[in-house]
Amino acid sequence: MTGSANHTLDSARFTGPVFTPDHPGYAEEIAGFQTAYAHRPALVVGAVHADDVRAAVEYAARQGLPVAVQATGHGLSVAADGGVLITTGRMDTITVDPRARTARIGAGVRAGALIEVAARHGLAPLNGSSLAVGVTGYVLGGGLGLLAREFGYAADHVRSIDLVTADGRMRTLVPGDELFGAVLGTGGNFGVVTGLELELVAVTELYGGQLMFDTDQVDEALDAWRQWTATLPDALTSGIAVLTFPDIAPVPQPLRGRHVASIRIAFDGPAEEGERLVAPLRAIGDRIRDDLRAMPYTESHTIYSDPDVPHAYAATNALVADLTPATLSALRAQTAPGGPVDAVIDIRHLGGALRRGDGIAVDHRDAEYVVRVITGAGAGDRTPIGLTVIREALAPWTIGHSLNFVYGAGADANAAQTAAGYAPETYARLRALKSKYDPHSMFRLNRAIAPAE
Repeated sequence: MTGSANHTLDSARFTGPVFTPDHPGYAEEIAGFQTAYAHRPALVVGAVHADDVRAAVEYAARQGLPVAVQATGHGLSVAADGGVLITTGRMDTITVDPRARTARIGAGVRAGALIEVAARHGLAPLNGSSLAVGVTGYVLGGGLGLLAREFGYAADHVRSIDLVTADGRMRTLVPGDELFGAVLGTGGNFGVVTGLELELVAVTELYGGQLMFDTDQVDEALDAWRQWTATLPDALTSGIAVLTFPDIAPVPQPLRGRHVASIRIAFDGPAEEGERLVAPLRAIGDRIRDDLRAMPYTESHTIYSDPDVPHAYAATNALVADLTPATLSALRAQTAPGGPVDAVIDIRHLGGALRRGDGIAVDHRDAEYVVRVITGAGAGDRTPIGLTVIREALAPWTIGHSLNFVYGAGADANAAQTAAGYAPETYARLRALKSKYDPHSMFRLNRAIAPAE
């Protein structure tokens, strides 16, 4: 044990370290990828295995304290002010069954580690764009992956969940259990996940990369990509980002300060077919970057080239049934150079296998696109004005949002924001289950689902 807790605590129950604010290692333990907001718990338990998690939950229940969980801190939503934080990064075991095409993982496993281990067996997980993201948090939010149109959400491919609920009970959930369907898509509202069994797919390489267009081509690239997505097979998943690169040293000199559109491609098929499919995009004109190629799946993170340095950010999103010229005009009116909002826009094409799925709390599957908007962090954990402006601009086309892409601004996390992530009947079911399994809202340091009254 590192230090001693401010409450009565049986430290012998913990294998991992325990931290309080006045002891060495506390700041390092609570630090995450998100630097704008940070947990400030009264107690941190560095879990090594499931028994540590159970002991931490039982302690929080006795003290009437809320519980937060952090693996990497990428998707931190509502920061803990007091309470108990369970950090799961030490729970990093991975076991692959190549015959069953499954992986059993601990709660702290990162995407890059799982990709590497699965690749040794000719398999791949349904991961997202970043190697550094924690797999469990990603899956519990749904998991929109690089090949999502072909395989659906990562949450659609979970075999079992090991979960510690508010009563301190360790449960193993499988499809058909009422909590199984509630846990997937709700980001930690029903307990602390200590392990997952996930299906893997037989993908060893793909065709992909980026096509980047300069400032005077951005509007044309947006409209061409919009029209092009209507023609694609499910094996191709793509997105388009519009951003202005900062004029700073880490950015390559040719890109500093430039406003660009970057189309990202991931195709599970032969490079020859990929080249044929992307020809209409190359016809837009000259590219300032074109690195489309056949690549081993272990290099798939290069398609999006997500930043790997912790930084401050806030984000929101809108799920839309269609991406019309009017939608893009409304978006560009706010975010083009000289416009009122300085933001990174990341639009991802949905549909395909994402429309299919049953029994888990991942809704709005009729959405054809998700429009993600990322800005600098707001003051005092409030929503940055730019995010509000863009949400209002997109409101005529919005059918809901993904809670997995709502980052920061925890002070504005309310019931309406959470409810918009689900169909009404799903949200009512989740509230009823919350009343049954977490009636005192121990797990509320997130986009919280309120127990039914």
